[in-house]
Amino acid sequence: MSAQGASPSRLRLLVREVAKFGAVGGLGVLVNMGAFNLLRHSTDLQVVRASLLATGIAIAFNYVGFRYFAYRDREKSGRARELTLFLLFSVVGAVIENGILYVATYGFEWNSPWQNNFFKFLGIGLGTLFRFWSYRTWVFRALPAREAVQTAESFLDSPRPAAVPAKR
Repeated sequence: MSAQGASPSRLRLLVREVAKFGAVGGLGVLVNMGAFNLLRHSTDLQVVRASLLATGIAIAFNYVGFRYFAYRDREKSGRARELTLFLLFSVVGAVIENGILYVATYGFEWNSPWQNNFFKFLGIGLGTLFRFWSYRTWVFRALPAREAVQTAESFLDSPRPAAVPAKR
């Protein structure tokens, strides 16, 4: 494949990946925000505790969506490694997400339901940028391109040149 042909192909794959990530993530946002508001209005949990619990529910939902939809074509060996990294990066994303809510709620005392939802949503957005990068880079790694594998295999199968004697 030529260098010119590789770029549009890669761009197309990236757009497709972003769309799948966005579909799963969009549903995850609905799960997260829905669980957050349900917990906030039906329990006595404090804002950030309700948010952390909602984030945990969304993380579980998102893992299933990412593994079996968005990244189903990615490497499947090492599920323990994959799940460990997914949880690690999800926790970092949760700290970003809920850290923003915490600062708004307790630092600036912006604690109305509208403000809680705004800063929760803002935190989800910023956490999502980190999650997209980390999931695609570390968790759901791309399989090597078929052409690269074929090139490597043909290199291994080609006869080796005879050793050239060293000059003295």
